[in-house]
Amino acid sequence: MGEFAGKSVIVLGAATPGNMGQAIARRFASQGAKVMVAGRKEAPLKALAEETGGVFCLCDITSKVGVESLVDATLAAFGQVDVGINATGLNISKPFLELSTDDLDRITRVQFIGPILFYQALIRGMKNGGSIIQISSITATMMFDDHAAYMGTKAGTDHVVRALAHEFGGKGIRANIVAPGLTDSPMAAMAFSVPAIIHLFNRETPLGRTGTTDDIAAACMWLASEECYMTGQTLQVNGGATLRRLPRAAEIQAAAISAP
Repeated sequence: MGEFAGKSVIVLGAATPGNMGQAIARRFASQGAKVMVAGRKEAPLKALAEETGGVFCLCDITSKVGVESLVDATLAAFGQVDVGINATGLNISKPFLELSTDDLDRITRVQFIGPILFYQALIRGMKNGGSIIQISSITATMMFDDHAAYMGTKAGTDHVVRALAHEFGGKGIRANIVAPGLTDSPMAAMAFSVPAIIHLFNRETPLGRTGTTDDIAAACMWLASEECYMTGQTLQVNGGATLRRLPRAAEIQAAAISAP
């Protein structure tokens, strides 16, 4: 039957083929979970739901009505919400002095305000406790050139997750964070198109390779399991890259220029 038989899981941010959200949804479904996949693109969500035997819901994380409707739809389909995973993200990479108010508004709505709205809806829907998992980033704690807004919103949301763990642990709700490094996914497709750039990241990673979406899915499975006696913590699922450093912008640019 699988470890998660009878459990209901929401994965928000699963609408792009090959992304972390899709890998997470497949992993939970393979262990018997009833999976609700959500995001902003109907066709890939519908295909994923059919593949995993689950259901899908169109949802924009920046919409309070949208995330509340997502949780309501999950309760209507499965009768309960046991696990809620936020795998959404928006990468705005610009020099600090070039960030506009529009940039800041967009990334804050997706990576700070939206997750809070989602967590509120999840907690109200988790009648018998549950597990909340935030997909964050290694850059919430490590410096990476030209990513100030991305890093700041990820770090702020991580701190909110710790607040949830503190406030709602008594209700049986655990809240944790997964922090990937550079991961082979659609968001990082440009980097993975240049082997010299990947070499830079591999060189700074003790385990010698960049991450995969399956690495992230496996971490989420453990955090959501009954064996996990942990809350308010961050799993650094990045091959030990936090022990060293991330490549500087000049190194990445030089690698890109030298690529054949």
